[in-house]
Amino acid sequence: MMSGLRLNLQAIKEPVGFIKALEWLTAIFAFASCGGYSGTSTVTIFCKDGRNETLKFAFSYPFRLSHTLLVKNNTSLCNVTVPETHLVGNSASSSQFFVTVAVLTFFYCMAALVLYLGYMHIYRNSNFVPKMDFMMTVVFAVFWLTCSSAWAKGLQNLKYATGTIGIVATLAVCREEGVACEVTELASMRSLNVSVIFGFLGLILWVCNAWFVYKETRWHTMRYSAHPGQAPRSI
Repeated sequence: MMSGLRLNLQAIKEPVGFIKALEWLTAIFAFASCGGYSGTSTVTIFCKDGRNETLKFAFSYPFRLSHTLLVKNNTSLCNVTVPETHLVGNSASSSQFFVTVAVLTFFYCMAALVLYLGYMHIYRNSNFVPKMDFMMTVVFAVFWLTCSSAWAKGLQNLKYATGTIGIVATLAVCREEGVACEVTELASMRSLNVSVIFGFLGLILWVCNAWFVYKETRWHTMRYSAHPGQAPRSI
């Protein structure tokens, strides 16, 4: 029985190993661009007497906007006393699901790469391991589909809640006669947009990789088992 570490860098040049390395890198960029985000926006309130009031609010991952204070209690804005006001919305569930899938992907890809690079001789002579790898690949493909879709919707809600339309809907003084509100300095969300792109890129990679991992299983090779010179797999 073949066992023990046998370092073989050739595996990283094969599709199953190369795509796994890309999945590992994609996961890093996905959770870093989302999980490390923080931003600050500025709201300008144009009063009917010609004065301007300014509000600033900061928000960050995991984007529980209902915990983000917009106006302190009994603050006077445009001669109107405004009660304590928080932003409206909560994208925590979608963002945390997205980051969790990315982190799990990071660790699974690391383990898979160690297996490919050091124990490919065991992998290819096993019946169980390639099948388990294929099933995990399908599971992660489904995870990336659901978490990327959910986070894309969560990001859309986040942009609405922190934009001018959302602020006007949240802050009562903005709906007073002669008063106008505008988000004059909007926090850059480029990294969040990038995280969504990496999310769907991860989905594409996992779906593509499923085929190459499937080719390593007995389900694929058994149809060619009658060919001469084909070595059977054993557990």
